[in-house]
Amino acid sequence: MTRRTLASAVTAQGVALHAGTAVRMTLAPAEAGAGIVFRRSDLGRDIPALYDRVADTRLGTVLDDGAGARVGVVEHLMAALAGAEIDDALVTLDGPEPPILDGDAFSYLRLIDTAGLSEMPVPRRGLRVLRPVAVKEDGATACLLPAAALSFDLEIDFASAAIGVQRLVWDFSPEAFRRDIAPARTFGFMRDLDALLKLGLARGASLENTLAIEGDGLVNAGLQRFADEFVRHKILDAVGDLALAGAPLLARFEGRCSGHGLNNALLRALFAEPGNYETVTLA
Repeated sequence: MTRRTLASAVTAQGVALHAGTAVRMTLAPAEAGAGIVFRRSDLGRDIPALYDRVADTRLGTVLDDGAGARVGVVEHLMAALAGAEIDDALVTLDGPEPPILDGDAFSYLRLIDTAGLSEMPVPRRGLRVLRPVAVKEDGATACLLPAAALSFDLEIDFASAAIGVQRLVWDFSPEAFRRDIAPARTFGFMRDLDALLKLGLARGASLENTLAIEGDGLVNAGLQRFADEFVRHKILDAVGDLALAGAPLLARFEGRCSGHGLNNALLRALFAEPGNYETVTLA
């Protein structure tokens, strides 16, 4: 198996989920070994898509270059790139976030399909988890267990009957990601909207890109694609957050009510001890 990038550049425009501003995004090929890099063209700054560049995890994963340049809500795009098994790409933005598009990862996969894929004559390397690594906070847990391939076992529990308890056990593959996970949209609660807007968040959220929950019901049920879409989207988030490891993981992810913060803490715990993992060439 060799490293993969895009065959050509592709551009999309849309609204930023939290900033609410118009954003232009270009996905472009990159050299083998470059990894995924976000370029803020409006600031002239590059930020590698790596776990140790994560500076905020409130309602999205935010990367920071350490000198004030940030890119927020990267998890959906990172999930799409991981789902397409793209190792190297340059993501150029003229604003603070990728456009939210449909609130899923499938809309990014469609862009990747347009760009096409290019194999590079460099072996693809992965990270094999060698021993269990776990983190927990406020009753939520996340762990990585040794496994031959990437898989997920995630359970969520919300008081609203619109969600309730949902669990999905799922094995990663590009085909399964496209079919089972990528179409799952992000979601939010109407009760939180006013407070989020006052914080400068969710300004680009709409009933076209976000499943909106009010009480025990779904306001825009016509947008729902899966009966258990909420846990599928949480796995989508986890795929994107774990892609910040910088290489594919060979591990089983188990989570209970975990989110962006815990996902990032899990990667930090993994890399804190060199004996937790080894680098391997992927067949």
